[in-house]
Amino acid sequence: MTLVQPVRTGPLATLNPVAKLGAALIVTLALLLSIDPVSAGVALGLELVLLLFSGLSLRTIVTRTAPVWVAAPLAGLTTLLYGQTSGTVYVQWWAVEISDGSIALAWATALRVLAIGIPAVLLFVTIDPTDLADGLGQLLRLPARFVIGALAGLRLIGLFAEDWRALTLARRARGVAESGALRRFAGQAFALFVLSLRRGTKLATAMEARGFGAHTRRTWARPSVFRARDWATLAVALLVAGVAVGAAVTLGTWNAPFS
Repeated sequence: MTLVQPVRTGPLATLNPVAKLGAALIVTLALLLSIDPVSAGVALGLELVLLLFSGLSLRTIVTRTAPVWVAAPLAGLTTLLYGQTSGTVYVQWWAVEISDGSIALAWATALRVLAIGIPAVLLFVTIDPTDLADGLGQLLRLPARFVIGALAGLRLIGLFAEDWRALTLARRARGVAESGALRRFAGQAFALFVLSLRRGTKLATAMEARGFGAHTRRTWARPSVFRARDWATLAVALLVAGVAVGAAVTLGTWNAPFS
């Protein structure tokens, strides 16, 4: 059981998880090379066009990407208030300085968060954890012990919400949930942390007892195949990254942060 069930319909659901992971990494790495509004804006525009062919409903897109739409303006606001000062200074108060440089940087930061976050979220919500483990183990040749252990841990994420509700009811029944909200949250979070450690220890022991930690070559129940459409997905990601970088270089806005 997982905390959020993956979307199993539409063209994205038929892609190999390794292809989705690679596409997200390609776009992310390209946008991390520069902090400018042109590359991020071009990439975001192309991604929004591609969303029309994703087969995902508008409700799914909005609900799944809601955290990104909240994080982007918050990141931009922080950069606006405390970003690098250059050009005309409009507001200066204590540590807050709003200038031409911080405004441009805030705009670029918000666009970059959207351009990186939206495709990453929409690609990953269509990934089944078992399919991802199959791809990582068979196609990328990652150690089976690591892959299966990570899959087992990922499957337990959905239990957090149930454990939190159970702890809330138990503490309320014992009369220890009447203190302040902050103190109650800290105590309950620590209890959940201890419970997670105990469950993880039991899971690791059980998996070792069943031979999951053996160093022999492992077989897989379901083959993971990299098809033509998966290569096409990587090609589209390279195209989006190339167009975004090319537009920024052509317009002279390319601004590598480590140059």
